[in-house]
Amino acid sequence: MTYEEIVDRVREDYENADARAIFEHIAVQFNIEGEGSGIFYIEVADRKVCVEPYDYYDKDALVVISSETLMALSKGTMTTEEALEKGLMKLSGNREKLKMLRKIVFKRKIFW
Repeated sequence: MTYEEIVDRVREDYENADARAIFEHIAVQFNIEGEGSGIFYIEVADRKVCVEPYDYYDKDALVVISSETLMALSKGTMTTEEALEKGLMKLSGNREKLKMLRKIVFKRKIFW
C-alpha cells in the first residue's frame, strides 16, 4: 500500500464522519513507518473532521504505526489496545484528546 493510498483510505473513512459531539480542537499526527511511510494528520475543528498529508507542528498527540497495523485497526481486525500491547503502535502527547476521536460517529465502524 502506498502513502497516497493510506491517506486516501483514512480520508474516505473520515469524509462523512459526524464530529458534532466534539467541542474541542483536536490535532493528531500519524507517522507511518515501513511500507507506505509518510505523515498525515487528523484534525477536528468546529466539529468537523479534516485529514491532510502534512506535519502538524502544534499537534495534541502523535501516533507512530505501520500501514499494516493502521489498516487492521480500520478494518476492525485489531483493537487499539491490542496494537499497544503488542508494541505495534506508539502514542505520545495528550492521550485524552486522542481518546476523544472515539466520539466521532462513522458510517461504518472505524478504529478508535
